[in-house]
Amino acid sequence: MVINTEQDNLISRKYFTKKIEKKYNSYAYTTIITHEKIFNNTATQIFTKKGPLAFLPISNFETSVVYSINGSLNQTEQISKLIHQYNFKYKIKKINKIDVFKLKAINLRTYWKDNILAFGDLLHKIHPLAGQGFNMTLRDINILIKIIENKINLGLPLDKSVCFEFEKKTKHKNFIFSNGIDIIHELFNLERKTKVKFISKSIKMFGNNPILNKFFTKIADEGLII
Repeated sequence: MVINTEQDNLISRKYFTKKIEKKYNSYAYTTIITHEKIFNNTATQIFTKKGPLAFLPISNFETSVVYSINGSLNQTEQISKLIHQYNFKYKIKKINKIDVFKLKAINLRTYWKDNILAFGDLLHKIHPLAGQGFNMTLRDINILIKIIENKINLGLPLDKSVCFEFEKKTKHKNFIFSNGIDIIHELFNLERKTKVKFISKSIKMFGNNPILNKFFTKIADEGLII
């Protein structure tokens, strides 16, 4: 079997073009900051007026930064200022090259073709609001490994049956999870337009409630149990 993660190659253009796609009037600015050594195991997200700014640990010396904004900023220097403004944790040594790309949500209608399995960002993309895009892929990897291990243990070939079983186990979960993130994004958009802080206050309340906090952390880590 072949696992295809590339979004713009001959295989993808030929077999994986049918998708559910939603374009946001938003952009993501990404960079990596180098900082002094710190015990760096907690992600942080700040909700600014224009969109969420996330600090995502890579190592004790490096942290990835993703800033998702409504509309576009013309100068990346403004992003550097925002990083310094909302950074309460790191003693920054360097802000590396800042990249920008348009945000959109994607869910493929078909996960596989013959013995070729679509995977990663080719399979699904979501708004980085909740920081769950890579977590979805990690959960997919875990499921795929279990399917492959089961096939090997039973002495069965690794063929298109792996692709079929993977789609059966993950497609509905990924679709529901993706749409859940999209609903949260739209609610934040509504809050931003109406200036009613219902969602922000709700998130703060959930964060302060240990039971609800544990529940949503479990969903974020493990996905939906369906």
